[in-house]
Amino acid sequence: MNPLTTLTEETRLTLANLADAASDLAVPSLRLGVTGLARAGKTVFLTAMVHNLVHGGRLPVFSAAAGHRMTGAKLQPQPDDAVPRFDYEAHVRALVNERIWPESTRQVSELRLTIDYESASYFYRKLGPGRLHVDLIDYPGEWLLDLPLLNKDYATFSAEALSRARAKNRAQIAEPFLQSLAKVSPDTEENELSAQELSASFKAYLAACRNDTLALSMLPPGRFLMPGDLDGSPALTFAPLDIPPDTGPARTGTFRAMMERRYEAYKTHVVRPFFRNHFARLDRQIVLVDVLHALNAGPHAMADLEVALSEVLGAFRPGRRSWLSSILTRRIDRILFAATKADHLHRTDHDRLEAILKRLVTRAEERARFKGAEVDVLAMAAVRATREATVKHRSEELPAILGTPLPGERLNGDTFDGKTEIAMFPGDLPQNPESLFDKDESDCEEARPSFQSAQADLKFLRFRPPELDRTAEGLTLSLPHIRLDRALEFLIGDRLA
Repeated sequence: MNPLTTLTEETRLTLANLADAASDLAVPSLRLGVTGLARAGKTVFLTAMVHNLVHGGRLPVFSAAAGHRMTGAKLQPQPDDAVPRFDYEAHVRALVNERIWPESTRQVSELRLTIDYESASYFYRKLGPGRLHVDLIDYPGEWLLDLPLLNKDYATFSAEALSRARAKNRAQIAEPFLQSLAKVSPDTEENELSAQELSASFKAYLAACRNDTLALSMLPPGRFLMPGDLDGSPALTFAPLDIPPDTGPARTGTFRAMMERRYEAYKTHVVRPFFRNHFARLDRQIVLVDVLHALNAGPHAMADLEVALSEVLGAFRPGRRSWLSSILTRRIDRILFAATKADHLHRTDHDRLEAILKRLVTRAEERARFKGAEVDVLAMAAVRATREATVKHRSEELPAILGTPLPGERLNGDTFDGKTEIAMFPGDLPQNPESLFDKDESDCEEARPSFQSAQADLKFLRFRPPELDRTAEGLTLSLPHIRLDRALEFLIGDRLA
C-alpha cells in the first residue's frame, strides 16, 4: 500500500480506476499529468503540444506524425465535468495574435485530445484505424509539495519549516515572521486574531522566497501561495510553531492544538482530495523545470530546487505498466524531466543544460527506475522564441541567439521596449554540472566562488513569443519548438504504435 494512502483511500482509488477502465473499453485513454514549479512553462507546453498535434506541426522525432500514421487530432469534451477546462483557445490567441506569454497555472484544469492513427503493426492495422484519448491534466507544481505532508505530523512539519526559515539564505526575509513567532507560546490559550496574524506573516515570508532574486522552491504548504476559493478559511490559517522535542500531545484549547487541528484539516480537505481525484489517477507525467531561473539566482536556489524535486518525486506512484495494474491500481510508468527555455541558449549548450537537470533529479530518477518506471531527461522549448546566428566580437565568431526581449528587460544598461530584435551571446554553461552544486545543501557559501565563476558570463533574458511564419496561401504555421517532438514520442509514442 502506498504510504500516502490509507486502506479506505486505496479502495476508493481502485473503484475509480475500475470506472475509468470501463469507459476505456470503446476507446482507450491515457492520462498525462503536466506539472512544474513556478515559471516552468506548464501552460505554454500544453498549448504548444495541442497546437502542433491539431495543426500538423513539424514533429520529425514523433514517429506517428513523421510516418504519416497520425491521421488527425481534435479536441473533445473532457470526461471530468467537475474539473475546469484548460483554456486552450485563449492561450493560443495570447501566443499567436498578441505575442504575449499566457497566464500561469493557478488551478487544476483538464483537456481531452483525441488522436486518430494507423498502427505500425501489420496485424493491428488489419483490425482497422486506432484511436486514443489523451487526457491532459494541468496542475500547479507547488501543490505537489503538499503531498509529502500526508506522511508528516504537525510537529515534523513545524520543525522542517522553521529549520528552512532560519537557514542563512532565508533568515533575513523570514525575520518578520520569526519575530511574530517569538511572541506566541504554543501553550497559551487559542486566539483567532493571533492565528491570523501569524499565518499572514508566514505566507508573506513564503511569497518573498519566490521573487526572482531568491527563486526558492521548497515552499510548502503550496496552497498558501494560491489559495483560490479557500482564501481566509481556517484550513489555510495556520503556521509552524516552535515545539520542544519530546513534548507530549497538545492540550485541548491551546494555541498549538488549534494549529495542529487546522494543519490536519488542510491535509484532509485540501491535500487528500487533490491526491485522490487527480494525482493518483495519472498514467504518465512530465515535470518541467526552469533550471536557468534557479541558475540566475545562485547556489542556494539550485540546492533548494534539488531538494524540492526530490520531495515532489517522492510523492509519485511509479511502476511498471501491466493490464491488471492499469485496472486496479494506476501507476505512472513513464516520467519525463524537461529543462525548459532551451531557446535562451545556443544549441551547443543544450547538452550541458540537460546534464545539469540530470544532476538535479538524480535521486528522484533512481527511485522511479527502481520501481519499474521509465525515465528520460531532456532540454526543450515548447515554444521557441529565438533563432540562432553567429556574431563577431573582437574578430572572434560567437554563437548567438536572435529574439525580441520582453518590455522592461535589461542588458548592459539598456532597457528594451518589446519591439526591437537583438542578437546576444548568452554565454556557456559549465561543462561539469558539479561546479554548480555543493555537497552540503544547508550551507552553500563554500560553493559560491566556483558557482559564481561558472555563472559570471551567463546572461538570460526573457523574450516575446515568435511571430509565426505563414505559407504562400496565407495559412499560419504551427508554433516552433525545440524537442517537443522528442517529448511527445516518449510520453505517448508507444501508445500510437
